[in-house]
Amino acid sequence: MEVLSYLIPISLFLGGIGLAFFIYTLKSDQYSDPEGDARRILSDEYDDHPKP
Repeated sequence: MEVLSYLIPISLFLGGIGLAFFIYTLKSDQYSDPEGDARRILSDEYDDHPKP
């Protein structure tokens, strides 16, 4: 049971770091255009091979 006195604060700290990074990605607009990515993957314009 002594281990819980270490694990609970560590898990809360790591969860707080994850939440902080998630809020950072929301504020930096990384999720602003989900429709564009969905259309881009189906397009032939962005192919792996360069056009001749």
